[in-house]
Amino acid sequence: MSLKVKSADQCAFDCISLGEVMLRLDPGEGRVRTTRSFRAWEGGGEYNVSRGLRRCFGLRTAVVTAFADNDVGRLIEDFILQGGVDTRFIKWVPYDGIGRTVRNGLNFTERGFGIRGAVGVPDRGLTAASQLEPGDIDWEEIFGKLGARWLHTGGIYAALSESAAEVTIEAVKAAQKHGTIVSYDLNYRPSLWKSIGGIAKAQEVNREIARYVDVMIGNEEDYTASLGFEVEGVDENLSELPIEAFKKMINHATSEFPNFKATATTLRAVKTATVNDWGAMAWMGGNFYQSKDYPDLEIMDRVGGGDSFASGFIYGLMTSGDPQKAVEYGAAHGALAMTTPGDTTMANVKEVEKVMGGGGARVDR
Repeated sequence: MSLKVKSADQCAFDCISLGEVMLRLDPGEGRVRTTRSFRAWEGGGEYNVSRGLRRCFGLRTAVVTAFADNDVGRLIEDFILQGGVDTRFIKWVPYDGIGRTVRNGLNFTERGFGIRGAVGVPDRGLTAASQLEPGDIDWEEIFGKLGARWLHTGGIYAALSESAAEVTIEAVKAAQKHGTIVSYDLNYRPSLWKSIGGIAKAQEVNREIARYVDVMIGNEEDYTASLGFEVEGVDENLSELPIEAFKKMINHATSEFPNFKATATTLRAVKTATVNDWGAMAWMGGNFYQSKDYPDLEIMDRVGGGDSFASGFIYGLMTSGDPQKAVEYGAAHGALAMTTPGDTTMANVKEVEKVMGGGGARVDR
């Protein structure tokens, strides 16, 4: 079963992401609890993918989200504009002056170093994006009139509220109706699902969404927690998971969801916060494909590495249809993204292809 991606001349956009975009506040080398200053960035699991496709790979992308209409929302919008992502589908919600009914999400993020792991402290209750409801977004305009080759969304956005889950389902159904490829990153976060029904709700929502997904992305925990799969021989710790056991998981998933045309996962062994073994694996057409290994990868900021993997993987599939090339693009892009601060990529396609080809870290002059 192959991916049938619409041609670029049929569509206004190569990829559209549905998700929440937060203001990331970063204490740099310090800690949230002791810092006196923060550096501001934007970030969001689904948005990061479209931004990577735009800034690194040069594709036409947009984001569907919502903000409270105040200066914080406009600051996040400004970051999105700097990233080259189209903002026409942002819904602006009147601000009540205090954030009692609607606000914008914040994410305080420590990078971690050595034995001290990275820490995220999100503050995203009552956000405009989480309060989107079915009917708020004109999907017929997006997919039926303007056209999009690809929709990317994920389990972080779907977990924000019951209505966010319903909007996600509405979006993937509309995309499928118009022949748009749908990718979904399961990205299971127990803290997000806890208040709306826990793991049972996560499985109910994600199993419904999975019926409309062409390209499923996620690690072993994502599949077991989000989709309810339990496969013998699959260890709960992905860093110690034999590749053959993960293959069992994917075979199980694709037999239950035959609509999956491709799946992918990163393979990460965490040695310290700043040294990881890194790689990736994909499945397509009944075959498995593994990227080159990146042992002892030195990391500046791991947040967004998986999203950058997803954007590279999508780019490879969209432009070549070759799953081996796609998983190499994804692994190389994710590796490079973790060598710079912030959620989003600072790499370009030439750098990605240099790494894919075995290029080293000698000075480029």
